[in-house]
Amino acid sequence: MTASAPEMANNPRFNPALALADCWQRAFPIEPEPFARLASPAELSRLEVIDLMQGLKDQGVLARIGAAVRPNTAGASTLAAVAVPPDRLDEVASQVSRHPSVNHNYERDHAINLWFVVTAAARDDVTTTLDAIARQTGLEVLDLPLERSYHIDLGFRLDEGRKRHKPDGSSEPRTLRATEVDSSDRALLQALEEGLDLTPRPYARLASRLGWTEEAVLKRLQALVDRGTISRFGCILRHRRIGYVANAMAVWNVPDDRVDALAHRLAGRDEVTLCYRRRRSPPAWRYNLFAMIHGCDHEAVTNQIRDAATDTGLCDYPSSILFSRRCYKQSGARMAPQSGIVT
Repeated sequence: MTASAPEMANNPRFNPALALADCWQRAFPIEPEPFARLASPAELSRLEVIDLMQGLKDQGVLARIGAAVRPNTAGASTLAAVAVPPDRLDEVASQVSRHPSVNHNYERDHAINLWFVVTAAARDDVTTTLDAIARQTGLEVLDLPLERSYHIDLGFRLDEGRKRHKPDGSSEPRTLRATEVDSSDRALLQALEEGLDLTPRPYARLASRLGWTEEAVLKRLQALVDRGTISRFGCILRHRRIGYVANAMAVWNVPDDRVDALAHRLAGRDEVTLCYRRRRSPPAWRYNLFAMIHGCDHEAVTNQIRDAATDTGLCDYPSSILFSRRCYKQSGARMAPQSGIVT
């Protein structure tokens, strides 16, 4: 069967730019001329590689080439949610998205229908944003901060379905504290929020903006990767643009003395892209275990969640599946101190 034009555009087997970005979703070269490294095995010039990456950015497929920062290591963040009357959803979503510290904002298929992530330099800044949103909308904002991360990896082979990335070693990096990141680390991460410039020597350009040497940027960035503060450094793709439109957040209410054991089983499954424990917010929200499954078909994803629950023993606990409907905002996390809250 011949592939259709959309299938060809969204499949790395047919799209050389996407194939290249797919190969470099992690472990992007931290060296003076990274695009030359990408170019050699692809039998391209470094300028041809840059042109391909720019094309993906122009199409909205490549969000940036940059860092995925492990939660709460270089700032503070939370998942928040609001039950919005349907006739106000677009209005409230727009109010939420205008806040610079909101980096993800989605409608989900649930009575609590607007879900967003707030990331800022400190917990007080997160609270200030949540309070401002509550005042602006007149609605209760649920604050569901992370308590423990079991697995976070949104980079995966696009031409092989969901395959778990196997990091070096047998365990996840240790949990880090924000105090282990100093002011220079934060300055570098903030400068990377928009990703690397698509130029032959992007780290030199970054160093110039910081007033550092290129060598200092390369050394400190590699240290952040080695320590696990940066959980993934590479091409950050917008999966919805390439067919991953059936994305579900599955949640369970698991007794506190059982959640870690069951979560580790769940996090080990190939189809699970994110798995973490969050604080409950009763009576509105009683779930504490969250998992994300990204797929191309709603029925297939629903079946994967049910199979996972059965295989791990989670089927014994209250649960819900929240498919994403609309994406109102998706950007990299903003860790710089905000100059003002939107009013």
